[in-house]
Amino acid sequence: MQSLVIVHAEKYSHSMREVWNEFNRDAKNGTFLFDRDFMEYHSDRFTDHSLMFKDGDGRMVAELPAHVDGATIYSHNGLTFGGVISGFDMTTEGMISVFSSMNEYLLGQGIDRLVYKALPHIYHLAPAEEDLYALYRLGARLTRRDVSSAIYLPHAEQTGFWRMRSRKIHKAEQSGLAVGRSYEFDSFMDLLSRVLIERHGVKPVHTNAEIKRLAQRFPDNIKLYAATSRSGALEAGVIVFEHNETVHAQYNANSPGGKEIGALDIVYEHLIKEVYPGKKYFDFGISTEKEGMFLNEGLLKYKESFGARAIAHDFYELNLRDSLDRGVLP
Repeated sequence: MQSLVIVHAEKYSHSMREVWNEFNRDAKNGTFLFDRDFMEYHSDRFTDHSLMFKDGDGRMVAELPAHVDGATIYSHNGLTFGGVISGFDMTTEGMISVFSSMNEYLLGQGIDRLVYKALPHIYHLAPAEEDLYALYRLGARLTRRDVSSAIYLPHAEQTGFWRMRSRKIHKAEQSGLAVGRSYEFDSFMDLLSRVLIERHGVKPVHTNAEIKRLAQRFPDNIKLYAATSRSGALEAGVIVFEHNETVHAQYNANSPGGKEIGALDIVYEHLIKEVYPGKKYFDFGISTEKEGMFLNEGLLKYKESFGARAIAHDFYELNLRDSLDRGVLP
């Protein structure tokens, strides 16, 4: 057996900001969510303890966006996705070494529990599931699985989404709605807040100010598309988070009138057929609640009516002391 790569783990510091961001931009599973300008918009809510991994020559080999709470490290509750970010040259053996150095470092810091949020494969530029094998070797437990729904866009026509939603889309077209990119984030977030409070008794994860600030920082990644009536009223909208090859519908909302005339349907049709046909995936987001144990069947049916199908979003827990006792890492 070949010897494992020697890896050293260290805590991220602000002085390494540009190094972190550059590595993330060039990674095979990096995303703008892991850029420090995105991660730190809510730094007041989380105690950052992100990790950087270097080889014996001081070369960066991996990063882990993370925060701590007591003796537990999370990857990362403030982000939709998490997990180890790695370069195109990362191997399974190298990832085992990354987790070995992570284990040693965290236990030395008095941290003995890891809650790990894996990045779904549709956000990878190249296969990047070495972390899942390393977690298995360590004895990590799968503790949660959410179901997201995504369209593989090169085959979007085969899914026939326009046929399944045709009645609503035709009604929206007849209503004279104008569909396109919008910068009216305040109006949309007000609509979204009303819808979420009325239906679920919750507020959006981001405030109006936060989403506007993030959209200003990442104008190529965070965009609002909306359907407006002839009078200029906002009837429906979708905020998309645009990643390398995948577009994620972060938020969507329909006004009562928009729901009647299919306003949200025509926004989605516009995104799938006109705006993003060159991407690989359009991800509608999860339809699960209560740690993945409750399936919102109505919401899922709506997403699947566009031709979207299941993508698993997995969460693991690892007792670091138990994994050390297993003796499976060098």
